[in-house]
Amino acid sequence: QVQLVESGGGLVQAGGSLRLSCAASGSIFSIEDMGWYRQAPGKQRELVAGITGVGSTNYADSVKGRFTISRNNAKNTVYLQMNNLKPEDTAVYYCKVVTRWRHEYWGQGTQVTVSS
Repeated sequence: QVQLVESGGGLVQAGGSLRLSCAASGSIFSIEDMGWYRQAPGKQRELVAGITGVGSTNYADSVKGRFTISRNNAKNTVYLQMNNLKPEDTAVYYCKVVTRWRHEYWGQGTQVTVSS
C-alpha cells in the first residue's frame, strides 16, 4: 500500500505561481511512475504531467512551457511547479503513483483556483 499526501494548492491571481507537493509513504520502494492529474467541474480528469522512475517527463499540451514536474526520490516526493497560471487551470489537482506491479494509488486532491 502507498499513501499520498498533497499540499500547496490555493487561490492565486492569473499570472501567478504555485508549487504542489505530493509525499508518499508506505511501500515506497515499489513506486515507479508519478504524475499529476486535474479535474475541473463538469469535466473529465486529465493528465497534467508525468515523470517516470528514470526521470522522463511528459506534459499536457495546455501546460507545456508553464508547468514543471520533478521528483525527489530521497524524500519520496513529487512536485508540480506551476507558473503563469491561467483561470482555465482552476481544478482539483490529484497526485498518482504507479508501482512496479502496476498498482495505482491516488492522493486526496488539492484545490487550485486561479482568479482573472
